[in-house]
Parts: sequence; C-alpha cells; structure tokens
Amino acid sequence: MKSLLKNSSSIPPFLLRSFSSPRYLCSHPQTSIPQNPNPNFPEKDTSDSHFPCKPISDSHFRGNPIPPTSGDPHLTSSLTQDTSLTETHVINTLLHHKNSPQSALKYFLSVKKKRSFVQSIDVFCVLLHILVGSPKTYKQAQYLLNNRFASGDFGPAPLAFLDHLIDTRKRFDFQLDSRAVNYLFNSYVRFNRIEDAVDCFNGMIDRDIVPWVPFMNILLTALVRRNLMDKARECYDKMASMGVTGDCFTVNVMMRAFLKEGKSWVAEAFFREAKARGTELDAAVYSAVIQAACQKPDLNMASELLREMRDRGWVPSEGTFTTVIGAFLKQGNLVEALRLKDEMLSSGKQLNLVVATSLMKGYCKQGDIGSALDLFNKIKEDGLTPNKVTYTVLIEWCCRNRNVKKAYELYAEMKLMDIQPTVFNLNSLIRGFLEACSLKEATSLFDEAVESGIANVFTYNIFLYHFCNDGKVNEACSLWQRMVANGVVPSNVSYNNMILGYCRAGNMDKAHTVFSEMLEQGFKPNAITYSTLIDGHFRKGAAEQALDLFEEMVGVHIAPSDFTFNIIINGLGKVGRTSEARDMLKKFADKGFIPICLTYNSIINGFIREGAMNSALEVYGEMHERGISPNVITYTTLVNGFCRSNNMDLALKMHYEMKSQGLQLDVPAFSALIDGFCKKQDMVRACELFSELQQVGLSPNKIVYNSMISGFRNVNNMEAANDLYKKMINEGIPCDLKTYTTLIDGFLREGKLLFASDLYAEMLAKGIVPDIVTYTVLLNGLCNKGQLVKAHKILEEMDREGITPNVLIYNALIAGHFKEGNLEEALRLHNEMLDRGLVPDDATYDILINGKAKAENSLPGVSCA
Repeated sequence: MKSLLKNSSSIPPFLLRSFSSPRYLCSHPQTSIPQNPNPNFPEKDTSDSHFPCKPISDSHFRGNPIPPTSGDPHLTSSLTQDTSLTETHVINTLLHHKNSPQSALKYFLSVKKKRSFVQSIDVFCVLLHILVGSPKTYKQAQYLLNNRFASGDFGPAPLAFLDHLIDTRKRFDFQLDSRAVNYLFNSYVRFNRIEDAVDCFNGMIDRDIVPWVPFMNILLTALVRRNLMDKARECYDKMASMGVTGDCFTVNVMMRAFLKEGKSWVAEAFFREAKARGTELDAAVYSAVIQAACQKPDLNMASELLREMRDRGWVPSEGTFTTVIGAFLKQGNLVEALRLKDEMLSSGKQLNLVVATSLMKGYCKQGDIGSALDLFNKIKEDGLTPNKVTYTVLIEWCCRNRNVKKAYELYAEMKLMDIQPTVFNLNSLIRGFLEACSLKEATSLFDEAVESGIANVFTYNIFLYHFCNDGKVNEACSLWQRMVANGVVPSNVSYNNMILGYCRAGNMDKAHTVFSEMLEQGFKPNAITYSTLIDGHFRKGAAEQALDLFEEMVGVHIAPSDFTFNIIINGLGKVGRTSEARDMLKKFADKGFIPICLTYNSIINGFIREGAMNSALEVYGEMHERGISPNVITYTTLVNGFCRSNNMDLALKMHYEMKSQGLQLDVPAFSALIDGFCKKQDMVRACELFSELQQVGLSPNKIVYNSMISGFRNVNNMEAANDLYKKMINEGIPCDLKTYTTLIDGFLREGKLLFASDLYAEMLAKGIVPDIVTYTVLLNGLCNKGQLVKAHKILEEMDREGITPNVLIYNALIAGHFKEGNLEEALRLHNEMLDRGLVPDDATYDILINGKAKAENSLPGVSCA
C-alpha cells in the first residue's frame, strides 16, 4: 500500500522543551490517559464488537485503557508488528481511520505503550485533527491536550505546536477548522500556563486564526487576576483588531482590569463603546460601570445607571448598593445615602455592616453623633455585630466632638466583645481626654498603651504636644527619656514638639539646641520647624532673629507655608512694625501666598495698637477689594480701636455694618462699645448696648459689669452701680479688685463711709489684696470726709504690706490735716514724703501754699477706671 505520508516531519530539536522519555511527549503527565478500563478485555482482541457505539467521554479515560478490539485487519496487523511502528506507519494508520475518530483513538491508545513506538508531535497533531473532525470526540481531543501537554511544563513550545497543527492540517488535507488550535490555546489557560497561553494567542493572531471568545475571556480573566493589566489590554486590542470585540463577559473582565488600575474613566469609556456597538450587557457589567462612576467620582452618572438597571428589571447587588452609598457619603451627601439605604432594604437586601458603619461615619461628619449612636444600637438589636472599624469610627468621632466619656464607654464595650483595641483607638482617647483637661484618665490610658507594647511614636507625640504647648518642658523631657528607653524612635514631629515647648517657655537658646540635635540625628526640619522657631523669636520681641530664620528657611529650599507667612505678618505687627508687615504681605502675595481674613486681622490689629486708625481702615478697604469678608474678630478689633480713640460714632457704624453682614458682635466687641460710651458718660447708649448684649443670647462678663459700674460711678449714680453689683453676685460672676475699688470710690465720694467700709471688709474676706489704686481711693475718700484716724490706719496697713504710698496719697493726707488746722502734721508728712524719695507735684505745693486742695472730692490723678 502506498504511504499516505509524503513528507515525514518531526519536531526540530530547538523547539523541543523536554522529552525525558522517548515513549511520551510528556514525561510525567499529571493525569494519565487510561490504559485498560476493563481488564476482562484482552489487549489484542480483534473483534470490533467492543468499539463503543457512543462518543467517548471524559469518564472513559478515568480508569484503565480500552483495549483495541477491532476486526480491521490493517489495525490488527499494525498492532502485532511492533517493528513497523514508525511515525510514517502510525500516521498512515491514523489517516486510514480518519472518518472513524473513535477507531483512530483506540489505535493510538494501543500503540502508544509499545516499546518500539516513539511518539512525535505530528502523530499527535494528526490525531487531534481527526478527533475534532467529529462532535462526538471533541471532549476526547480536549482531554488529550489537557493531560498530555498542558498539565505539565513538557512538550514543544506553543508556537512549535501551533505550527505543527497548521502544517499537518495542510499536508493531510484536513478540513479548515480552528477548533484544534483553540483547544490547544484553552488547555494552556486551564492549567495556568499563562505565558504559554499568551504565546499561543499571539501565534494565532499572527497566523490569522481567530481565538474563540469564551477561551479568550478565560485568558483575560487569568491575566487580570495576576494584575497583568497591560498584557490583558494588549491581548484584547489584538483580538479587536481582527474584528472580534467579545461579548458581555469580555466587557466585564476588561472593565474590572481598568478599575484595578484606578482608571475609572477608561472603564466608563469601554462601557460606552460596548453599549454603542450593541453588545448585550448584563447586571454585572452595570455593576462594574457603577463602580467606575463612584471611583471618578461621578455620582450623577452612578444614579442614572442605577435607574437604568431598575428599568431593565435588575435589582442591584448588595455590593453595588454598598459601593454607591459609600461614594455618596464620601461626598458628604448623607441624604442621598440614606435614600439608597432605604431602597436597598426595600429591594430585599439586608443592611450590612459596611453600609451601617459608613452611615455612622456620615452622621458623625455632620456633627450628628446622636444619630450615629442610635444606628449603632439598632444594628446590634437587629443581630449585626459591630467590628473593630465600627468601634474605631465612633470612638474617634466622639473624641472629636468632645464626648470623650461616651468614647471611653465604647472602648470598654469593645474590650468586653473581645475586640482588641488598636493603638489608634487609644491615641484618640488620650487626645480626647487631654483636650477635656482630664490628665489623670489620659495618663492611665497612656500607661496602658505602653505596658501592652502598642504605644507608638504618635502616642508619645500626643502627650509631648500637650506638655510642650503649655510650656511644660520638664514634663516633656521626662516623657522623651521614657520614649527613648522604650525603644520608640523620635520623629520629626517629636523634635518639633520639643522645639515648641522651649519656644512657649521663652527659652530660645534651648529651642535652637534641640534644632541642632535634630539635624545631627539626620532628621530634616520642615516648614513647621522653622515656623515654630520664627514665632518663638517674635514672641520674645526678637524680630531680626525671626526674619533671619525666615531667610535661612528659604535658603535651604524649604517652602514657607501660609502658616509661616501669617506668623511673620502677625509677629511684625506685635512688635510695632506693622507697616513692614503690610509691605511683606505684598511680597508674599507676589510669591503666590493667598492672604486670608486672619492675615488682614493681624495687620489691622497692629495698626490699631500703634494708634494708626487711618492705616487700619485702609487695610480694611484692601480686604474688601480682594473679596475677603471680614469676620467677627475684624469688626471687634476695629470697634475696639475706635473706642480707644474716642471715636464712638465710627465704632457704632462698624457695629451696624457688622449686623448688616449677618454677623453678631461677641462679648469683647460689646464690652468695647459699652466701655467707650461709659467713659463718655453716655449711660443711655451704654444701657441700650448692655440690653442688646443680653437680647442676642450673650451673657455679660465682669469686664462689662465693671465698665457699667464705673460709668454709673462717674455720673454719680451709685444706686444703679450698686444694683449691677448685686446682679453680679446673683448671677455668680465673681467681683474683682476693680469692681470693689470702683464701688468704694463711689460710696466714699457720696460720703457713705459705712457702705465703703463694708465693701472693703468683704473684699479682704474674699482674699482680694488691695493695690496702690485701692489704697489711694480709700485714703483720699477718708481724708476728704475728715476721717484722718482711719486714714492713718490704712497708711499703717500699707507699711505692713510693704506698699510705698505715692504722691497722691501724701497730697490727700496733707490736705486733710491742713483742713483740720494741723499744720505741723501736714509739714511732717511733707518731709516724710521727701525722705521717701517722692517728688512733690504742683498739687502738693498748691495745698501747702493755699492750705487746701482745689478739688474737694478727689485729687488730680486719682482714678480706678
């Protein structure tokens, strides 16, 4: 018989990967092709009655091989002559059974175990072509590929295998069909030989063989799972270049790839393209594009896509609802998030812990801690168990909202639930207790964190900042030593805190020592480091050192922050160099600094301190020109300035302008206005403002009361002054030295010595120590009323307290004795005055010459206002 194999071909040596045994293409296949599924059948049975009449399934290859049982004399002859099992002979025999794939498979399974048979790639390719020629043997073709080649790293390279499949199809006139190639492609993917699968895929594309979409989808999925996004996109683009854009699953897997890369806009565009070309999309694809919209974020688009899903009759998955609700909450849209939560529940989905925790955080961000805690209690009632994240959110936000007591309750509950708190939880609580001035509780938690070994540098930094911000450098140094002893490495923030501490304490030398240590330890100072030092020098009044540091900061290429610029402007204003601060602002603005209200407030305040009200108003105008709205502090500063300069009309104008802007004066602003009108003795306007202060819901403080009492004293209305004093007592506002001194002065002026005496005794009983002004008022009042004995007792009290009488007191005593005709005592007091080193003033000589003081009720310069 003439051979059917014209040009025998074997695998070129350089294309072979591993043939450890000449009998097998795969030396150690993972799953053996069955050798003898039924031991009752002899291996060389020639009866064809044992050929299966239905297609051979995968299950046929699970046991022993089916022995060749054919009556075909050619097959029987081939099996009995081992010496003739050459590649040519085997291929010819297989081709003889080309129209009977099952017979061809039987023959191959029988001869492959013969010692004289050397398997070749061409033999295997011919068999594959025969098997894929009939639907009945598709599974057997796949099984052979999976278990002979793809299951192990053996056999020829993918491109070599591919070329042999193509070559054998052409040489032996097999029907043009890509099934064998696609089966090969799929087998590499199924057994995770991804590089080989990609090589095979590229080879198919190069040879104009279209990969089947389902197999392509499996490869794309595998690539995405391995984060090989570029490779996945490359494969998809090559497939698309052949006019194959895939199906719904392809769209889904590619969109997931873009989302994993964070390229939400690309995922969205891919969805739009698929939709435009009419690809039938499913709910999974819509879920993916909704996730893309949430990543962008484009929440209008997400809402529209949700509506499309509902219109198509699809119910979004729990994961989709969770994603969209979370996105709305990140944007601060709690109302829409709650609406979606209700829609989620009405669609039959259960509220999950992720959504519940996100909603709690949303409530917290809006300051509604109560609703967050209500939801927390509700989910527990409904059977949801809060996790570490849930407790962390609530503890953190309770602390931020100064409800540290509730935060600690949650912390204790967390531990009872056997949920181990994190160092973040403890840090939040420590910070919360420190802000609430509960040092004992904060210290206890700090010790707990240290003893449990979870305290980190942030834990120490919280306490360091607390001590350093208050200037308690000794406590901060002790904590620093403890931190280092426990093996916690200080950070930039740690050094910045220590520098802050010494700056607050006014010890700039030590602050610079810490700065030097920071550099020696390899830490790089930042804008906060320099800003803190600059502020420290300005607080000490050392403007030049502060400005030198600023130049150094710029010189080492550390970009000043807005905080830095504001410190310099504010500092220059405080040291009386406000015009320079104004010039600096222009320079900073040229460098990109955007001034804020605080910046202008610093300059306005500086000019007012210097008494330059016109300059302050110019800056106020510049502020408006830049579109920066003044705040309460701006108006309060200006009101104070106008009141100090006795320009009450402009002060009131500022008050009315402030009200027109919807701003309300604060207590200091009201206090400045009231004090100004009291000094002008316009008590009608002062009383109107005092009433307005209370009508807007503010409470007058002792400064306001003192101004009002002083004002009534100045207009000789001690009854009204006394009523305000009683109101202070009833409202629990403590009277201070100024309150008592003003009242004593007023009653002494009216000759009400008993009232004045009682107030003085009350003042001493409260532990309030008189000062030189109080003694001056007392002595002046007593002398004016001829109470010289009591006056001298007060003088003796001053001596016991170590307070030296001033010229005003001696003038009052000398005038009193002249009035009583006791010239000798008056002259003695004059001499005593000289002995104490006091220089008599014009009033003293006027008394000595004329024998009395010009003012009967008070001496010049005596005032407690």
